[in-house]
Amino acid sequence: MAETQGRVAIVTGAARGIGAATALRLAQDGFKVAVIDLEESAAKGTVEAIAAAGGTALAIGADVSDAAAVEAAVARVAEELGAPTVLVNNAGITRDNLIFKMAESDWDAVMNVHLKGSFLMTKAVQKHMVDAKFGRIVNLSSTSALGNRGQANYSTAKAGLQGFTKTLAIELGKFGVTANCIAPGFIASEMTKATAERLGLDWDEYRTARAKEIPVQRAGEVEDIAQTVSFFVDERSGFVNGQVIYVAGGPKT
Repeated sequence: MAETQGRVAIVTGAARGIGAATALRLAQDGFKVAVIDLEESAAKGTVEAIAAAGGTALAIGADVSDAAAVEAAVARVAEELGAPTVLVNNAGITRDNLIFKMAESDWDAVMNVHLKGSFLMTKAVQKHMVDAKFGRIVNLSSTSALGNRGQANYSTAKAGLQGFTKTLAIELGKFGVTANCIAPGFIASEMTKATAERLGLDWDEYRTARAKEIPVQRAGEVEDIAQTVSFFVDERSGFVNGQVIYVAGGPKT
C-alpha cells in the first residue's frame, strides 16, 4: 500500500487491546502512528513494538475528554510526525451497573470518554484532513449499541457513535474525508477479561461459553478489528462512507 507512505494516523486508547493492535497494523500498512492514551508512559510499549518492527510512532499522553489536552496533542502530532489524516477513535471505558444502581458520575465518565472524546478528537483532526483533501475517520462502537443489560451508559454511548459517524460522513464527504464505524462483538481483550473477573468467572470458561454463542464458534481477536480498520482507512475504500460494520462472528442488526 505505497499510497499510505508518509501519512499520519492517530489511534486513541492505543496502549493496549484493540487500540494497540490497530496502531501496529497501521504502522505495518505504512502509516506513521501517534499512539494516544491517558498516560504517555502507558503508550510507550505500543510505540516500542512499532519501532521494533521498523515503523515510526509517537507516544502521547492526553485525556481525550479535555479540549485543551486534545488540541495540544494534535498540534504535537502535526509538528513531530506531520499533519494527521487518519483518526481512529478507540478510547473507551466501562462503568457497568444496572440503571437503578448507576451513579451519575458513572454515566458522565462513559459519555465524556466515548462521545465527547470522539467529538473533540474529530474536531481537532478534521482541519488537517480538509486541508489535505483526504481523510479517514473510524469510530469504535460495539454490539452493546443494540442494548446490553447493565450497560445503559456504555450502550447509549456506543449507539451515539453510530449517529455521529453517519453525520460526519455527510458533512465531510465532499472534502475527500470518509467516516465509518466498527462495532465489535465479543473480543478477547483486557476489557473482557476484566468483565469476567467482575462477574467472578474463570476467564477460560467465560471465553469458551461466549464463543459457543457465536456462529463462527470462536472469540474475536484484537487483530480482527485492526484488520477492519485497515480496510476502512485504505485509499481504495473511498466510496465506503457512513457505514457501521458489526465484526462479531455472525449477523447483527
